[in-house]
Amino acid sequence: MPLVALHLISGGALGYGVLLGAFGIGAVMGALGSRRLRARMSSEMLVRLGALALAIGAILIGLSGSLILTGLALVVAGVGWLVTLSTFNVIVQLATPRWVVARALAIYQMMAFGGLAIGSWLVGWIAEGQGLQIALMTTAGVTLIAAATGFVRPLPDLESSNLDLLGHWREPLTALPVEARSGPVVVMIEYHIRADNEDAFLHAIAERRRIRLRDGANGWALQRDLADPTLWVERYHVPTWLDYVRHNQRRTHADAENSKTLNTLNGGDAPPTVRRFLERGPDKLLHATATDFLQPITDATGNN
Repeated sequence: MPLVALHLISGGALGYGVLLGAFGIGAVMGALGSRRLRARMSSEMLVRLGALALAIGAILIGLSGSLILTGLALVVAGVGWLVTLSTFNVIVQLATPRWVVARALAIYQMMAFGGLAIGSWLVGWIAEGQGLQIALMTTAGVTLIAAATGFVRPLPDLESSNLDLLGHWREPLTALPVEARSGPVVVMIEYHIRADNEDAFLHAIAERRRIRLRDGANGWALQRDLADPTLWVERYHVPTWLDYVRHNQRRTHADAENSKTLNTLNGGDAPPTVRRFLERGPDKLLHATATDFLQPITDATGNN
């Protein structure tokens, strides 16, 4: 902004103050209108329009030599900046399960403010080497490219997702005594899938994989029995029994539909069979007791 005031409009300190005020007015307008805009259009469309406003503002600032036109361009840019940033803030909170929202916000803010710092340095480097107008045009181009990524990876639909904790899972009874630090725990879930349900099952189990990894599972894999093609086994592991309990307690209302689909696709009258094992590596075999080996803990109640 100081360079724009000094070199593009020759406005001095007074021009610099006017430009800052214009950008602030745009930000206030964006804050006042963001709620109404959010009610009328999707988050993805709102971010695209905000990015477009930022790009248009940068282009007009680069081409204009007038204080009035530059001020109007900064009003437009201020609206786009505030609407886009506030929409991102809302999306990060509403598109994240409640148990991990603080961590997600921390990562988001680190990336956002880190990106601002890196972007500021890059634009300054371009302005120093190529000129202020080229730097502003480059900024506009990169902003448009960023907005276009929404066509490939759109923002999540927040209206259809209830990410509150489900709270239905209960710790299963085990035939072997387990403590919070017992582990590693290996979980195998057996599904019996008819041939005509395979495509639907693979689609649902891919979503289940995303949920498992999000909630802390490691080494997720899907296996198929060579002797019985209808038998599919979902396998994953967690470090300890406490991690297993926490993993299942992180299930959300939005995840419940996936569990219902998998239970429906499972053939037979019974739900998928869940087998839980305590794993012992080769380094522990010499000192292991009989109860330390791979003892299955079976649950055929669908509590998976």
